[in-house]
Amino acid sequence: MSDMNENSLNINFLKESALKRLCEALDKANNKGWRKLGEIVKNDKRFKMSVDDMDMCSLKVLELDGSPSRAMLKLMGDQGCVVGDLTEFLQMMGHTDALQCLKPSGIQILVQPQSAAVIAGHNLRLSCCAVGSSPIQFQWFRKTEEVPHSSSPDLVFSPVQVKDAGFYICRVNCGNTCVFSHWAQVDVLDVPPRCGFVSQPSDGRPRVLIQPNPQRLFVGDSLFLECGAIGRPIPQYQWYKNGMPIKKATKRKYSVQGLMPEHQGRYRCEICCNSERTWSNEVDVVVESHSEMKNPGISIHISEAMECSEELVWQNKRRFQILFDDFLTSEQYYSLEKPYATDKVALLIGNLTYRNHPQLKAPMVDVYDLTNLLRQLNFKVVSLLDLTESEMRNAVEEFLSLLHKGVYGLLYYAGHGYENFGHSFMVPVDAPNPYRSANCLCVQSILKLMQEKETGLNVFLLDMCRKRNLHDDVMPNVMLKVTANIVFGYATCQDAEAFELSSSGFTNGVFIKFLKGRLLEDEKITVLLDSVAEDMGQFDPTKGKQALEIRSSLSERRSLTDPIRPGEYSHPAQAHNLHWCKAHELPESKILDFECGVQIKMDFAAEFSNVLVIYTSIVKKPEEMASCRAHITNLPLELDVDPKLMNKETLEETGSFLLTGSLPQHCLYTRLSSIQKLRDELAFTVCLQVQFSSLEDLVQWNMDVNIGKPLTAKLDLNRPTRKNSCQLTCPMPHSPSTSPSHSPSSDRRFHSHGPCFSQMHANPYLNVCEPPCGAIGGHGEFRMCNDYTYPCDNVPGSPSTPLSIPIETTDDVDDMQNEFMNSLQFYNNP
Repeated sequence: MSDMNENSLNINFLKESALKRLCEALDKANNKGWRKLGEIVKNDKRFKMSVDDMDMCSLKVLELDGSPSRAMLKLMGDQGCVVGDLTEFLQMMGHTDALQCLKPSGIQILVQPQSAAVIAGHNLRLSCCAVGSSPIQFQWFRKTEEVPHSSSPDLVFSPVQVKDAGFYICRVNCGNTCVFSHWAQVDVLDVPPRCGFVSQPSDGRPRVLIQPNPQRLFVGDSLFLECGAIGRPIPQYQWYKNGMPIKKATKRKYSVQGLMPEHQGRYRCEICCNSERTWSNEVDVVVESHSEMKNPGISIHISEAMECSEELVWQNKRRFQILFDDFLTSEQYYSLEKPYATDKVALLIGNLTYRNHPQLKAPMVDVYDLTNLLRQLNFKVVSLLDLTESEMRNAVEEFLSLLHKGVYGLLYYAGHGYENFGHSFMVPVDAPNPYRSANCLCVQSILKLMQEKETGLNVFLLDMCRKRNLHDDVMPNVMLKVTANIVFGYATCQDAEAFELSSSGFTNGVFIKFLKGRLLEDEKITVLLDSVAEDMGQFDPTKGKQALEIRSSLSERRSLTDPIRPGEYSHPAQAHNLHWCKAHELPESKILDFECGVQIKMDFAAEFSNVLVIYTSIVKKPEEMASCRAHITNLPLELDVDPKLMNKETLEETGSFLLTGSLPQHCLYTRLSSIQKLRDELAFTVCLQVQFSSLEDLVQWNMDVNIGKPLTAKLDLNRPTRKNSCQLTCPMPHSPSTSPSHSPSSDRRFHSHGPCFSQMHANPYLNVCEPPCGAIGGHGEFRMCNDYTYPCDNVPGSPSTPLSIPIETTDDVDDMQNEFMNSLQFYNNP
């Protein structure tokens, strides 16, 4: 803006930073302060400034953060006073400091630092990007204290620690003038180490990592609830009691001193970040009187202590609290309250890049979103993309090794699939065309192996098609045990397709679109899935084409939010857990010092358990260098990385769309997918190319780097599959829907929400996620792909389904089978 335009600007439209500094200069001055300015303005015929106006301005000192100068400048601006007029008045006063506030700084801040909530041990970068009329300098402050060695546009914490939490601001100098950036708050969550990585959310959605705990307290005690989420910008909090917001309870931590009976209730916290919101778990706070604890199995009276000293009463009170705390951790408490898990483990597989079949989009986003949600529920999660048959079998084997008595096991699969004779088959990315059961994994076979582990809950979420595969006539023939802890959530009903929304970008499939809004609810898992089914039933694009189906033998009120109470681990189980944790650790950051004086920092992020992102930045560059650039080269051939997608300035250019916004800027990024294919340690070369000011040609230095086996490469999923692993043909006679029932109280259900037709019509909003044309039955089916509609080849109708005959059978088994089938209940939503 030119000086002429600046001088004609009404002073009410001054930048807040300039106005604030101007008011501070006028408020603090005595002989050259706001009163002197008022006297000069009063003598100017263009403006009116009465004694009453001056008195009104002086009263502002009685207000919190009140400023007499700001009130006076507002009165002047309302009368049309411009910067040129104010400059003239200040010159008459001889107030040079105030005049300096009105001069254009010549500095423009393009990128302001952004508040963030992060996990201790992760990396954090605050950025302030500015331009000026001459070279500019930066200096970061934590509150009023300078941050040592922070004279660059980026303030980097590698790693960030709890002590780094606070408020930060950057000062930008240009010549004799300076401006300050916005304040940025850093909140650091001290989260205990978990198996699996936790990446920063990239879509503005907060991710809850610290959940409040239920409590039983005495009248007069103190209540302390804590909730913690990571996000950028920093999440906002609002606590609720019994569904109603609590006034002034807008911090991460909520406390009440001197509890009364009316403080008893159900508490939870709403967390908002941008326009997205989520909720913490809802917990019970019970407030007991001192006279008697009314819980079953324990009764404590303090009447004998009434005549004792106050100190003795207090000691007794604390003794009772300790006794009660012991009771809360006893078997009796757990048996009286909700069920619990000895651990929670989830395996998430998303296959999208098929070699011989149509490729998909939604599985990547679905697995990513589900991973983040399950981690909030304290699941150990491994999320894998694009697995071959042997890799899928080995991943399942590793998953099974983590299961033992009482563990909640969850398997989610998104990709191509089919269903024959009541058994579901997951299709690997290397499956031939056409594929058969020998090329795929049978879900019921995995269930059988999970049952052998005596798990507490087995949940299968299958986001795939369930059409018949006429090329596969193998009949499963292995018995399942009778257990009341199995839940199947099928994204679609039998003999139907599952859909993903047609979009130019990356979006969720229909199933996860509605599941992710319900997954954190503290409901029995079957009730939760019922709600998802109802939500899906109202979705017009798939109404009558895709309906969630639930099959369950669950007899207890088990939910994914159930607490974890670790059981006794065997030595092999402990070894597997440790191995699994190490397989999800990111490589440590590296500082590469080149002989030429350049220093490169190399960091790592995990998009999935088998997808690693490497990003490099220049930390130090000698002044004689005009520019320098570091490239990663010579990656192992088995990773099959396209060189055109390496060393990019944005994550999107590498094919990574989910970490955008969560990693630092001004870096070069390389995305390595299918890390599980590594046979040896990950070794590569960093090539540094330097342009010296005095030379025309580029000068190059190379440095070899070895980061070992990162993430799930440690699990060697590419190893040959053992012959007895997951049983290649997966034969068995019963699925959870046909397993014999052992108790009339079991939740034996077959849910089919809404009509679901095998003959589909083209819909411009949908993509059909189905096995390849020619491998699936159906007549006149259509597939939407790349906005073009084409009919699949007509396949003759399937023959009559033969009976599934078990290898071994008895009259008792037949009777149990008939009883179970007769007890099935069919549900249809209106």
